[in-house]
Amino acid sequence: MALLDDNRLFAPDPGLRTLARALYDTVRDLPIISPHGHTDPQWYAENAPFPDPARLFVTPDHYVFRMLHSQGIALEALGVPRADGGETEQDPRKIWRLFASNYHLFRGTPSRIWVDHALQEVFGITERLTAASADAIYDQINDCLKQDAFRPRALFERFNIEAISTTESAIDDLKWHRMIRDSGWTGKVVTAYRPDAVVDPEFPGFAANVEKMGEMAAEDATTWQGYLAAHRNRRAYFMEFGATSSDHGHPTARTEDLPQDVAAALFDKALRGACTDDEADAFRGHMLTEMARMSLDDGLVLQIHPGAARNHSDAIMARFGRDKGYDIPTRTDYVHALRPLLNAVGERPDLTIILFTLDETSYARELAPLAGVYPALKLGPPWWFHDSYEGMMRFREMATETAGFYNTVGFNDDTRAFCSIPARHDVARRVDCAFLANLIATGRLAEDEAFEVATDLAYRLAKQAYRL
Repeated sequence: MALLDDNRLFAPDPGLRTLARALYDTVRDLPIISPHGHTDPQWYAENAPFPDPARLFVTPDHYVFRMLHSQGIALEALGVPRADGGETEQDPRKIWRLFASNYHLFRGTPSRIWVDHALQEVFGITERLTAASADAIYDQINDCLKQDAFRPRALFERFNIEAISTTESAIDDLKWHRMIRDSGWTGKVVTAYRPDAVVDPEFPGFAANVEKMGEMAAEDATTWQGYLAAHRNRRAYFMEFGATSSDHGHPTARTEDLPQDVAAALFDKALRGACTDDEADAFRGHMLTEMARMSLDDGLVLQIHPGAARNHSDAIMARFGRDKGYDIPTRTDYVHALRPLLNAVGERPDLTIILFTLDETSYARELAPLAGVYPALKLGPPWWFHDSYEGMMRFREMATETAGFYNTVGFNDDTRAFCSIPARHDVARRVDCAFLANLIATGRLAEDEAFEVATDLAYRLAKQAYRL
């Protein structure tokens, strides 16, 4: 018995289901464009076997371990490494058994679809994961992982990934990307420029990070002009390894367009660690405008990921470090926050700014109207907590009426979990086809147009927006 219903996520109405299915059949096997994500470039560089099922599905995936932790399971028991060097569970079979015995916690969640998809489509498993089936499923996955066909590059090709972007810090040396390039492998793995560590005065080690960036760029980055020159240098270096985008994860969507002397004075305060919270936010906001102007020169797409209160738990941050499932969405203002940036560069059709949100209340009220008029602005797909059937459908329903389809950029999976990539794209393709079927059935879109839009949403828009 299959784990997955072949008509999942399509409407129960027979007519709508038939339409959605016909649309989906034309896009289900299109190549995957994955223009933004967090898979590890070391995987593709070394092409070493994945070590075991636990470290493939559980330990690195915050979608998985945050749900388990919400039910009182210690992160140590799931093998999540501790920043303070403390002990954690090292037996992958024990971790897998713990995951399997609590798999019921994922009922109705997108994680359940993603994991079931990987189990069935990647590893040929058709038995539901439970405490009773845990060992047999572990053994089947483990046996697969020993085969060359399940190494990262082979899976990359099997998943039909045409291009994938990882995301690296501005002060990363990109050694894994260099190794990929030098290996002669033809898989397209590019990087993306993530400068948070050197544009956020509240980022740990900000001043030291800026100095390091200056050393890497052969610029005196402790001066304002040298700092900007170092960014330009590093962006150019990232572009040597295929970068087509920069990525900015800020607490708010605030932008500023400050006079240069004011920005320079604020930068000096940031280096001294003397910024107030508001000044730090203002500096981050000004740097978005500076990065947009750099994009006009070098062509990098500017991605803004605002609105996450990151590392909400002080105790977890101290014990495990960043990115351990404690990033929480916040209310976000876009109309006023983006105005300085959009007044500066928003009318430029040769610039692409892709905006993401964790605040769904802003879709119809703010984001769709903004993207529906400013030539530079496009809407990214539902992100993070909204990467789900419901989240994707809400996005289409609230954004399409004002922004249309062509002020959006298709889908990106934004994942660290390699085996979930085809599952996530499959969900997005099914949801979009279900949405288009409803437009056909209600007389709002001709059937031949819907087939064209389905391909645009699944493939063309992401490739075009990210210049891949």
